[in-house]
Amino acid sequence: MLRRAVPRFCRLLPAVLAGIASGGSSVALLACSAWLIARAAEQPPVLYLSLGIVGVRAFALGRAVFRYLERLSGHDGSFRQLAEIRAGVFERMLPVAPDGLAASRRGDLLARFVGDVDELQNVPLRVVQPVVSALIVLALSVAGVALLAPASATAVFGCLVAGVGGTLLVQRWAAVRAERTLAPLRGQLQAAVVEHVQALDVLVAFDAAAAGRRSIEVIGTRLARATRARAAATGAASAAMTAVGGFAVAASLAASAPLLEAGRIDGPTFAVLCLVPLAIAEVAAALPLAASALRLARSSAERVAHAVPFAIPDGIPRVPATPADPPDASPTPAITLRGIRAHWPRLDEHAEAPPAVLAGLDLDLAPGERVLVRGGSGAGKTTLAHVLVRFLDYEGSYRLGGVEASTLDPRDVRRLVGLVEQRPWLFDEDVRQNLLFARDTATDDELLDVLGRVGLRDWLEARGGLGARVGERGALVSGGQAQRIALARAMLADFPVLVLDEPTANVDADRADALLRDLLAAAGGRTVVLIAHTGAPEGLVDRVVTLEPGLVVAAAQPD
Repeated sequence: MLRRAVPRFCRLLPAVLAGIASGGSSVALLACSAWLIARAAEQPPVLYLSLGIVGVRAFALGRAVFRYLERLSGHDGSFRQLAEIRAGVFERMLPVAPDGLAASRRGDLLARFVGDVDELQNVPLRVVQPVVSALIVLALSVAGVALLAPASATAVFGCLVAGVGGTLLVQRWAAVRAERTLAPLRGQLQAAVVEHVQALDVLVAFDAAAAGRRSIEVIGTRLARATRARAAATGAASAAMTAVGGFAVAASLAASAPLLEAGRIDGPTFAVLCLVPLAIAEVAAALPLAASALRLARSSAERVAHAVPFAIPDGIPRVPATPADPPDASPTPAITLRGIRAHWPRLDEHAEAPPAVLAGLDLDLAPGERVLVRGGSGAGKTTLAHVLVRFLDYEGSYRLGGVEASTLDPRDVRRLVGLVEQRPWLFDEDVRQNLLFARDTATDDELLDVLGRVGLRDWLEARGGLGARVGERGALVSGGQAQRIALARAMLADFPVLVLDEPTANVDADRADALLRDLLAAAGGRTVVLIAHTGAPEGLVDRVVTLEPGLVVAAAQPD
């Protein structure tokens, strides 16, 4: 992940070159200024000062211009790379969603996808480019000092090696723990806040909101402590590098003073040798900062890399290397299940695989047939639904239109088999937007027509039309209305096979039968798998299948 954060050579090179020019201009500016002041004190003809004056102006302007170009080109390459990383992380989430992410805390996963990915921009901006530029500038600067006085160059080099090395060791000792915990603590804090806000109504009802806030405050205190520790270590490193500059000046002065006394160098050259080490130490100060940024970026890179495991967890369907062609959706494909075994994915790669929820399921679904699958909690009803839409992997044979589903891309299966979940997801938008993502080319007339078929036309008109808001997670609609909107979405997507998972779970018992009648009537001639704890009104289904935990199913004709 750290390697992926570094832009390609052609994108990184302009920033490195601009950084070298900017750092070199800083050193050259101080050298020219020292020479100009010392030489002017000798009161020569102004003509002898022209070159120094031009150099001071040129390097002063060059330092600012090259610094701007360095930041511009560096951020351009870094942000482009950041977009590729974020898209790559999202693409890795798709094969395992939703069941492979069920154990992830929503807030922490969001922190990894946003905050930790953003932290990776510092790899090229604060690590690679500054280190490469600084090392080249330092080498050229020490070489330039060596041309004037080799002894001074040796003294300056020794001070830099000892000072930078000592600073790195002290900084690592003082801040390594804080830097490793910053990213995880940010994730924990965001997860705690998101969970607290989402469950706020329940927490208030049971007078537990204060305890939730205290847990957030504890995490916030730990995060603040780690942030202060890192800031203190960074400040100490900057102060140490300033001291290194002072020691380098003293060492260079001591090494070059005998040369001045012997007449081997003049006064302006002596001034250059005394002041240039300050600029060299300023350039070298980027090295401890880069080491700190690298440790923080490494922690974020680990969190991004493990946001979605590279090895797909057991239970998650794999995409075949050469997926078979999906069966034709017209006519509606038949479904054949033989010896189906399935379990939910492991939450930890080191944990044992959970026991199979479905054990030896045999089931045939003819085109257009309506089957009620019922059973108690834990019998495997939802597991069956997720197998049918390939959210979960399976053992045995699942043939869709005569083609083995495991040889198909799961996305192709989900174009034929649609799932209306027990708690359908509604976006905090209006009704129109909650329908359009199923078929973005649908017109308002088509949306109104499908809403009328699921029994929501009058309700929608009373709410003000397609622009009516549904609230966060459908807070402004009832459970039955949410199920009808979800069914309307499925009908817009034109799935030949519909799986309805507990469509009446959020509806009053006296209204459940009416809702089932409306939903199945709206499904038309599609194949329907109706999953419910209880039965269905007489005449609505063609067959009833009863699931029992860990046992083979029992099939029967309608009650």
